Amino acid sequence: MSYGVTVAADGTGVNDAPRPNIIYIMADDMGYGDAKPFGQDRCKIPTPGIDQLAAEGLRFTNAHSVSSVCVPVRVAIMTGRYPWRFNRVQPDGPWGFLNPRIPTTHNTIGKMLQAAGYTTGYVGKWHLGTKMQPTDGKNQGITNVDYKKPLTISPVQYGFDYSFILPGSLDMYPYVFIRNGMWVGNVNKQRGWSAFNRIGPTEENFEDYEVLNTFSNEVETFIEKNATPSKSGKPFFLYFALTAPHTPTSPHPDFQGKTELGLYGDFVSEVDNCVARTLTALKKHGIDHNTMVVFTSDHGPASYAGNIKKATYNNIKGLEKMGHYPAGIYRGYKFSVYEGGLRVPYVVRWPAMVKPRQTCNRLIGLQDLMATIAEVSGAVVDDTEAPDSISYAPLLRDPNLTATREAMIMSSVMSYTIIRGDWKLTLCPGSGARGVYGNTPKWDDAWNDAVDQFGRRPNYEELLSHPFVQLFNLREDPTESQDLSEANPKLIIELFDIITTTWKNGRTTSGPKLSNDKPGVNYWARVPKSVTGK
Repeated sequence: MSYGVTVAADGTGVNDAPRPNIIYIMADDMGYGDAKPFGQDRCKIPTPGIDQLAAEGLRFTNAHSVSSVCVPVRVAIMTGRYPWRFNRVQPDGPWGFLNPRIPTTHNTIGKMLQAAGYTTGYVGKWHLGTKMQPTDGKNQGITNVDYKKPLTISPVQYGFDYSFILPGSLDMYPYVFIRNGMWVGNVNKQRGWSAFNRIGPTEENFEDYEVLNTFSNEVETFIEKNATPSKSGKPFFLYFALTAPHTPTSPHPDFQGKTELGLYGDFVSEVDNCVARTLTALKKHGIDHNTMVVFTSDHGPASYAGNIKKATYNNIKGLEKMGHYPAGIYRGYKFSVYEGGLRVPYVVRWPAMVKPRQTCNRLIGLQDLMATIAEVSGAVVDDTEAPDSISYAPLLRDPNLTATREAMIMSSVMSYTIIRGDWKLTLCPGSGARGVYGNTPKWDDAWNDAVDQFGRRPNYEELLSHPFVQLFNLREDPTESQDLSEANPKLIIELFDIITTTWKNGRTTSGPKLSNDKPGVNYWARVPKSVTGK
């Protein structure tokens, strides 16, 4: 099924169908249950902006992130490729001083759409690494960056005509905006923010509570500038990466006290306002009908976030006691292998193509954005690019069609998991997380308990069996409360074979076998030595 237009080599359309503008809005650490259309009666936060998206578009209830932690998710979205296919970056820098995660020679969503004749923009959290100019010739870090000199690698090198970013999360220094590769303002302070109080280089006027408003202002300006062909001659793509409700939980004063839930609810309300402002800007300029707006989150909510500003063990439980469940009905949080860390809200609004008030329960992944917008825009992706991105464009017309994606491989901070159909296999016991901030069972505890249950230390072949893995039927048991691994050893092998085959082929999509950037994956690399004795 084809959407949009076919695009000639020069990026111009070759039939009469108008290509859509595309806006991708991604929240940071926002849970499935933090959005009212998904959390429903377990969500105590009004989200009128997201409500509008769902009322006027298509709600995906089975959308998953590739990871329950930030950076690998962003790599996958930008490239349509699983993050574990890339080499680990060496050397590296802390927090926002990360070195580039993606080679600049690699194709990206930005480059793909530039080649298709789109004007491309990126506003918000970057966290894919940059190349700064150090004062001493060494790797970039806290003390040696020259903030008067432009970055040599920024979103510009990844296909974005315009960019206005924070290099990392809002609680990760340096606390300074970057516009088109140039530092904005004077970096002459050292500050930290609530939650973790990571003290580092800060622009003299930077305030954490002003960031979302600043980003929305940039988005409105971008939309105004590129609203009509008479101004730019091109449709546009805008990647809007929010920094919230990721800590620091710092709503603007205009939003403080806006909800009955407290600080966290106020912050999510401000996130929702960013969505509402975007929709208002589209309508103001008369382009809302043929603009495809996607809203989602990078992964599930953090267990250390809540109404206490400081990052606190099980802070999230305070919200749950008030009747608000950021992960919805699902188990686990950010960092874990459970659905609460990996299942995300996902809505597509595109009045020209998508009927209102629809729901789709077919499996999709965040990395599927690249193939999908290639199809709706008519952009060209050759068979070596976006190897793990599968277009869900057919589901936009008919959400009851057969799923375009058969299986989805994901990871926690410690382990891997796969979903195929109703079944989910995790390559670990427990939460797949250290449990420092609240995920249970904790990594070491779960493995040691499994050894006790098994009666001895396993060999590596035995790690792919009960009780060292978990198997859930998500249709019958969406809260992952009943491990069925002991009764289904053949299914465990079958699902694991999909993981290994996907790795060996270098791709999920059909096509010639591709190479991974690194030689292999040890799926049990982080198993405690007390378990295997090695």
